Amino acid sequence: MAALDEVTTLHELVLLAKRRLAKGAWDYLQGGTETETAVARNRLSIERLALRPRVCVDVRRVDPSTELFGRRIRLPVFLAPIGSIETFHPTGGAGAAEAAARFGVPLMLSSVCAPGLEAVAEAAPEGFRIFQLYVRGDDEWIAEVVARAEAKGYRAFAITVDTAWYSRRERDLLNRFEKPWRQNVGGIEIQRAFDWKAVARFKARHRIPLILKGIMTVEDARIAVDHGVEGIVVSNHGGRQLDHVQGTLDVLPEIVEAVGERCLVAIDGGFCRGTDIVKAIALGAKAVGLGRMLAVGMAAGGPEGVVKMLELLEDEIRIAMGLLGVTRLAELGPAHVTRAEPVRPPGFWSAFPLVAEGY
Repeated sequence: MAALDEVTTLHELVLLAKRRLAKGAWDYLQGGTETETAVARNRLSIERLALRPRVCVDVRRVDPSTELFGRRIRLPVFLAPIGSIETFHPTGGAGAAEAAARFGVPLMLSSVCAPGLEAVAEAAPEGFRIFQLYVRGDDEWIAEVVARAEAKGYRAFAITVDTAWYSRRERDLLNRFEKPWRQNVGGIEIQRAFDWKAVARFKARHRIPLILKGIMTVEDARIAVDHGVEGIVVSNHGGRQLDHVQGTLDVLPEIVEAVGERCLVAIDGGFCRGTDIVKAIALGAKAVGLGRMLAVGMAAGGPEGVVKMLELLEDEIRIAMGLLGVTRLAELGPAHVTRAEPVRPPGFWSAFPLVAEGY
């Protein structure tokens, strides 16, 4: 098994992470809720799209950077929020922030991870940070969190809206594995009561850009932008909440068509490879959240492992763009993808087929 400084492929990075994690943590990383149909559908929605390359284009210079909330970022990705990210490396959110800042992409920090929003900001003060909140208090409680985030330079505020009820994640139950933050969850009734009126009150009171994470229908996307929300993340919580929902890439095009000119539309859910990200950008996403791959990088080598993961993804994205005949992300569009039959059963490991071959 290669050490981190010898890793040359994402396959190796995944295997290094698996070797370094206990079974409970590893199963949490790859798993989802109940039958894990939603996890598989996320990968299926990605893998049943084929790419359509164009040739005889000057692609000596390929630029995969983009702009998000007024700031240039190196890749069209953000590190997605992971509760108790310290499960994967003791540096937790601070380590993820350091890696994001060093490479040049945003971190969306979970409100339920150590060492807290202030310490994370201090670990990488120059970094691009978005704060994600589970709403477990009233409007005054939310206002206090917003003030803390603004004081520490977070550029946007995300509220997760798909966790009114917590799911049954059967791998975790079978392993008797429980994230620390879920052991004594307070305010769950407040979280279940969060509604569009609460969104309206937030927008009336706060100037920080608001993102709603967990939108899976055109109907909710339209309501969000009608309330003045600046961004949405098309997300099914990585297949960890409601089972048997659609894959996120399946619903992205209709949401982009409905609201893409009125707010920023991002996406997450099973994105592991450079070609995955290129497909999402071609279908209209402005950025792609990386959750499982953030966990892989942290487990494989902490902040250095995350930077390695992003460097490998950057190589994959550049190559894919060059072979598609585009030099900028803005040149990607629906004409670069087409429907095709998947070649293997979808799931986390279908992004890393060499693992099954014994590499």
